[in-house]
Amino acid sequence: MIDFSLSAEQNAIRSMASTFATSILLNASSTYENHPTQKQRFQALRPFYAQAVSFGLIKGLIPRSLGGLGGTILDSALLVEELYKTDRSLSLTIFATGLGLSPLLIGGTAEQHEEFLRPFLSGEGEPLASLVHSEPTGTANWLEQGGKGLQATARKEGEEWVVNGEKMWPTNCSGWDDRGADLQCLVCRFAQNGEEQDPDADPADSILILLVTREVVARNKESAYQVLSHFETAGHTSTAGPHTRFTEFRVPDHNLLAAPGKGAQIVTQCFTATAALVGAMSVGIMAAAFEAALAFAKSDTRGGAEPIFGRQSVADLLMDVKMRIDAARFLTWKACHALDSGLGGELSLQAKIYCSDLAVKSVVDCMSAVGTSSYNKGSVFPRLLNDAMALPLFDGGNIGVRRRALEKIFAAKDYQPWAATYGAQ
Repeated sequence: MIDFSLSAEQNAIRSMASTFATSILLNASSTYENHPTQKQRFQALRPFYAQAVSFGLIKGLIPRSLGGLGGTILDSALLVEELYKTDRSLSLTIFATGLGLSPLLIGGTAEQHEEFLRPFLSGEGEPLASLVHSEPTGTANWLEQGGKGLQATARKEGEEWVVNGEKMWPTNCSGWDDRGADLQCLVCRFAQNGEEQDPDADPADSILILLVTREVVARNKESAYQVLSHFETAGHTSTAGPHTRFTEFRVPDHNLLAAPGKGAQIVTQCFTATAALVGAMSVGIMAAAFEAALAFAKSDTRGGAEPIFGRQSVADLLMDVKMRIDAARFLTWKACHALDSGLGGELSLQAKIYCSDLAVKSVVDCMSAVGTSSYNKGSVFPRLLNDAMALPLFDGGNIGVRRRALEKIFAAKDYQPWAATYGAQ
């Protein structure tokens, strides 16, 4: 039986998210977006993030089996959509902490879970986590044999790992004060003598992950960990995804999450799940644009005798947007259900690509329906458009990463085109 209705528990999640959005997020941006730099705007998020912690949203990123409040990936998608409708910068900061915890949740031992999840389970403070993977030279082809691979390297010295290299764009990695997030899952290439990637070797064989806490940063020389710059981004203007450098940075062997050869699979798993959640982000942005455009079209005459919704071209634009939203939402739910059921990540890739591309077009169509007024910075539309433009680009760009991963699935000799839709026959 096919049933797209939500359970009582899932409706409660939507209601809880809506309550947080309307009570905390609705006017938050008017406070933090007034600051002149990206770094200052990000730091101004801190009191609102603290309220998200108190509300249980950070604890909700962790499964119940590990002491958290988290449920299924579909549950997460419901939460993401509701929050993203109202505020993108704070929402992304929250969900980037979820991504940052993912390697630990997937690959950590019971002892590591107990030690490193503690600040995120406390319900106190403003703990940030970050998956520190992307680099200045790009990582779209980081596992391609014959390529240069990751440039951030780690070597073993006694009971420590020594890291050298730079990272760029990992959300939250700087922490609130540029001395690191509460937990950074740092992805490196093992190179005992600082050697380049062997072109004949499988790059995945050398990938490792280290757990870097603020205490680890503090034990190093100040110059060993540096935030080089915070980027001024067109959208998500109050998030932090800076350029950082590690120089002879020492991490205890105790903090090794994934030994060389074990890290690449964990990173891939993390980004498979988040692909579906970008679908939910896209739906949230489209829904916000649609609701604003529909309200405008039903109330504003633009100097005519009746509201502009009565003009066929305006109504047609909004119909198209509404149909895209419903199609994107159901694809996202299907993708999340497939992940929750262990049916693979094909639909998750489809949701990321399809929904994020549609989000940009849908916001533009809503602006076309409203007209010149939508170009006013004081309206919701410019921010929605700038935020939507990031979705096809981040979390694995659609062109460089997500479509190539989908292409690889299609190319497999045993590929069954409708297995992801109906289940393997």
